Amino acid sequence: MKIPPNSLLTRSLRDTPAGEKAARILAAALAAVDPSRVIQEVLVREGNRLILQGEVLNLENYQRIYLVGIGKAALSMSVSVGDLVSDRLTSGYILTKGSKQQLPERFQKRMVLFAGRHPIPDEGGRRATAVILSQLSSLNDDDLVIVLISGGSSALFTCPSEGISLSDLQKTNQILLACGADVRETNIIRKHLSQVKGGQLAKFLQPAHTLTLILSDVIGNPIDMIGSGPTAPNPSAYADALTVIDKYRLGEKIPEAVIRRLNSGLRGGLPETPKAGDPCFKNVSCRILASNRNALQAASEQAAAEGFNTDSLPLPLTGEASTVGRDLAQRLAKMARCGEPLNRPACLLAGGETIVTLPPSSEPGLGGRNLEIALSSLPLLDGLENSALITLATDGEDGVTDAAGAVATGESYRRCQQLGLDPEDYLARHDSYRLFQALDDLLLTGSTGTNVNDLCFLFTF
Repeated sequence: MKIPPNSLLTRSLRDTPAGEKAARILAAALAAVDPSRVIQEVLVREGNRLILQGEVLNLENYQRIYLVGIGKAALSMSVSVGDLVSDRLTSGYILTKGSKQQLPERFQKRMVLFAGRHPIPDEGGRRATAVILSQLSSLNDDDLVIVLISGGSSALFTCPSEGISLSDLQKTNQILLACGADVRETNIIRKHLSQVKGGQLAKFLQPAHTLTLILSDVIGNPIDMIGSGPTAPNPSAYADALTVIDKYRLGEKIPEAVIRRLNSGLRGGLPETPKAGDPCFKNVSCRILASNRNALQAASEQAAAEGFNTDSLPLPLTGEASTVGRDLAQRLAKMARCGEPLNRPACLLAGGETIVTLPPSSEPGLGGRNLEIALSSLPLLDGLENSALITLATDGEDGVTDAAGAVATGESYRRCQQLGLDPEDYLARHDSYRLFQALDDLLLTGSTGTNVNDLCFLFTF
């Protein structure tokens, strides 16, 4: 989905001389990771040959070709790949977030579109997963399954292990999201509570050939972690899942059925997920199509074209969002006042994925990690002239909100005071959405149809 730059102009950007330039930079970052554009750039059909990053698949070798798309970008990815193999496609199954998307008419007879919830799995996702598995239960060694994975797949593609209920999964996910566990730690547990994650889908699809195409939403692009690696070898074990639970002292909170299963697996009472070298991966190929790096590169190129001095932080953004926000604010202040590391006009870029740890005893406000980064920066940006810190969730949905991020400037703190708003109070309640809503500085892109983590832009104009 193409995001018009003008739709990214919040009040602060409208009031900034270079606001339109900043909006074009954000739009360029999103355009670079649009699934349709990415697939057109990396996947080519020549006769009966499908060519991807030097790998050639001869479609004549397969009697049947199936397509399975999972995640927030599943529909766009599936349609783009479907167009390339439409003359050979047997059937396709798409599981994505939300119920408002529709299949193009040309695919309505051969593809089925399912909707589920994210970040907490629901019955819709569980039922859809069951249907997909039932439709792919009798594959042969001359069949090809093209699996498309994007952000949100871990929650959407849901098939609980025996003895684990959907309610157990929902509660476990809620606890993990609130405790401060990162995506890797969360997915280690998810893999051991599922019949499809951690390489188990690859095992289920045998003896067919499987090609997995991935839009990465995990920094570093570890294939086993993206979507919890349904077609990738799983290096983690039951012991690792229990280590995460112990680290965050969740033993008393996690459902008993979950603890019981993990302990049984630890004792050898349950089979492990398939590891590297397992025969089930013999006919499996996994490829990363695009990631956070692609978005950063496009933003950097657009910033240079707009006349900005530009650079990117060498390490990804990780850790507590509020801590990251304060660190970025200090970097922006130094850049604005001292010209380090870039002289004006400048655009310093960063990408990654932070966390927000919620207190167990209070009802949190409305927000997300990108909004929290922006909110925590406000006191340190106060009075800083011709500067802005902009956060952006590339899927267009920060946390459970409809905002992609927010714009924070040297004027934001003063404007809060004029409106009777206390940024520190909103931060303590993790209520960042409502504060930036009052400032008219929410980035409202709508669902972008992609997901490659988060971006942050430090501007001096």
